[in-house]
Amino acid sequence: MAEEHQLSSVSRKGFLKMLGAGGAALVIERFAPLIKARAKPDASPAPGTVSSPAIGSDVLVRMQAELQRALQKKPSERRWVMVIDLRKCVGCSSCTVACIAENKLPPGVVYRPVLEKEIGVYPNVTRTFVPRPCMQCDKPPCTAVCPVGATHTNEEGIVVIDYDQCIGCRYCIASCPYGARTFDFGQTYTQGTPESAPALMGETAAASYEHAVSYEYNHPLARSGKASPVGNVRKCHFCLHRITAGMLPACTTTCIGRATYFGDANDPKSLVAELIASPNVMRLKEELGTEPRVYYLA
Repeated sequence: MAEEHQLSSVSRKGFLKMLGAGGAALVIERFAPLIKARAKPDASPAPGTVSSPAIGSDVLVRMQAELQRALQKKPSERRWVMVIDLRKCVGCSSCTVACIAENKLPPGVVYRPVLEKEIGVYPNVTRTFVPRPCMQCDKPPCTAVCPVGATHTNEEGIVVIDYDQCIGCRYCIASCPYGARTFDFGQTYTQGTPESAPALMGETAAASYEHAVSYEYNHPLARSGKASPVGNVRKCHFCLHRITAGMLPACTTTCIGRATYFGDANDPKSLVAELIASPNVMRLKEELGTEPRVYYLA
């Protein structure tokens, strides 16, 4: 309390005078005890509870805390949704790149493209960007056409693909009204890379990354050997392997404009629950009755 009174009693003029006379070192030395006391939490959270983020903290901190809270519920009680603020999206495609790196996607397989559209008449033109992950529809048309049940909805309501069951018929690609599904033809980025000098790394050495293990759907998965997605349909799955581990989807954490939000819509106190109640919220092709779980703010 003494330090608090000491800080409040210093006027702006006095503070600047102190700063000019002794420099920043004097200011830090004088008020270090108060700064340290303020930074120290009052008490540790009880086991099994999720502490609330500090006021003014990054929105990712809030969503991370809400994710931890949602994971304490039964899977059937959660409703994962994604909200994308088109007013904040700058078209940097960092979400696309992060998704490729996280899931080790091959050429031609993109889970989260960023669609671009030019608006206006030259010279008064602008561009709008629309990130397009899988819509994770509550009434997905892709599940009904799968002849072997490889595409189905899990207990959390996320549309998933069983690579062991998928026969590569691609009916689901044709049925998806959002173009959110792609096919793994087995291509690699290093295909045809020369092995001879002066190449720094030939196809044999570089291909080790192409066949590195990813953990889609919480299963070790490599694009070689028995358990491989080659010849199967692939799509965004909200990074289920990250969610299970208590982490937000890769696209959410790498968005430089904080335009992508993720969380449990069944939690009335969550950020996504607040956003989808906004008057300027919309969903793509709602007239089709697919009930997508991806919302946009325009």
